[in-house]
Amino acid sequence: MRLDGRTVVVTGAGGGIGRALALRCAAEGARVAGTDVSAEPLARVGEELGAGHLAVTADVTDADALDDLLSRVESELGAVEVFFANAGVAIGEDPVDTPDEVWDLAFSVNVRAHVLAARRLLPGWLERGEGYFVTTASAAGLLTQIGSAPYAVTKHAAVAFAEWLSVTYGDRGIRVSCLCPMGVRTAMLQGAELSHKVVKAAGAVLEPEEVAGVVIEAVDHERFLILPHPEVLTFFQRKAMDYDRWLAGMRRLQAGQS
Repeated sequence: MRLDGRTVVVTGAGGGIGRALALRCAAEGARVAGTDVSAEPLARVGEELGAGHLAVTADVTDADALDDLLSRVESELGAVEVFFANAGVAIGEDPVDTPDEVWDLAFSVNVRAHVLAARRLLPGWLERGEGYFVTTASAAGLLTQIGSAPYAVTKHAAVAFAEWLSVTYGDRGIRVSCLCPMGVRTAMLQGAELSHKVVKAAGAVLEPEEVAGVVIEAVDHERFLILPHPEVLTFFQRKAMDYDRWLAGMRRLQAGQS
């Protein structure tokens, strides 16, 4: 799907991949609505986007706030045609040490926000016979995440929900893509010391703009799996071919990085 002339929503647009996606979509000719829970960085992105676009502070884990956001976008920019479910959090550690509220937040942002968006958008998309849902998951959703159980578990769930959407609605005009990068130079990566060590050892740390370029190219060709780090496919194939060997290798990796 070409984005020129489309109405696009990008969540988590205040920085990192979200900011890069919002700016790249605008450069492609889309009408962009960027949203984030952090007002100040989002306002700066709104200034970068300029006229003809929106920057709206909203908590996309709240169904009413999400509905208000999408209603405003529809009123000011037109029917939403592409939704980038990009907002995410990398929090928590070992399940024994991670409190329930941290697990709840991880599920709320990394998974439930996607469900809420799909619930709100699908009726209109199915009626029109077209819509595009782009999930930002992680290589952790295909492989796993050393150091953070909530991140690993919720990113697996994000991939699973994207798969389900594609299987269920792919023959009714709904397109789905799932972004699964490894290391990207964002505040999220910098805040996770052990994970940062692991991803730097596994492959290059990309700039958000590089990732956004790969995403736009994949959306143009309507590919489901988006892998800015091609080596993730090799790791994923090794995992599928010999799960026990892969698990043993991940344990060695964890031991070597601790």
